[in-house]
Amino acid sequence: MAEETGLFIYGIVPSDVEPTPDAAGVGDPPGEVAAIRHGELAALVSEVSLTESIGRPADLTAYQELVDGTAAVAPVLPVRFGTVVTGPDAVADLLEAHHDRFAAALDEFEGRIQYVVHGRYDEPNLIAGVLADNPAAAELADQVRGQPEAATRPQRIRLGEMISQAVELRREAENRQLVDALGPLVVASAPRPPSNELDAANAAFLVERDREEDFVAAVEEYAEQRRELMRTRLLGPLAPYDFVSAHQLVK
Repeated sequence: MAEETGLFIYGIVPSDVEPTPDAAGVGDPPGEVAAIRHGELAALVSEVSLTESIGRPADLTAYQELVDGTAAVAPVLPVRFGTVVTGPDAVADLLEAHHDRFAAALDEFEGRIQYVVHGRYDEPNLIAGVLADNPAAAELADQVRGQPEAATRPQRIRLGEMISQAVELRREAENRQLVDALGPLVVASAPRPPSNELDAANAAFLVERDREEDFVAAVEEYAEQRRELMRTRLLGPLAPYDFVSAHQLVK
């Protein structure tokens, strides 16, 4: 009995984009990446088994590497990870049904790339700063310091709540400062939810390629100014994940 297969869709690109010969897709072994074309568009796809689940960390890495690698040389609309259709006809139908909208979106992202700036607080410095700014929290901290946990449980709970609220307010302010600092150098920005309770800032930025150097320099300056408070990472260049809504492509 023949194995049932489908096509995993990575992204939508202009029709003249060709996958590199060494492009590797998801699956074990990795699928061969191909382009299915219709009009001005193409979809990057690879064949996958419909009987095996796609979702291993290696699959997500393969998806991201392919999409981000494509974005480095051409505009790409990332399709939601895990999107699988029955075959080439289904891909062609998708491209035909949304041809003009996809083409307009690709024009919008021509010459633009995404970066993500992520900052995480240094916990000891963060707590020290919160206590310095909040006398009530500092008093609670003094009350519980060196005392049995069971005997000071209510105070510890209240202290945790106060610190959590203070961190949230600081995070909101830090994200505003980040967007304000980089705003003049970007086309658009998009806030990202915190991935950790110590997250200080997390936002995506759409950057013109001819302004990348200025943008990176501004991020480095921002990070240097805050190096005692947080550790800042710059991720990119990436495909414009945060600026292409999933519902714009495949539901």
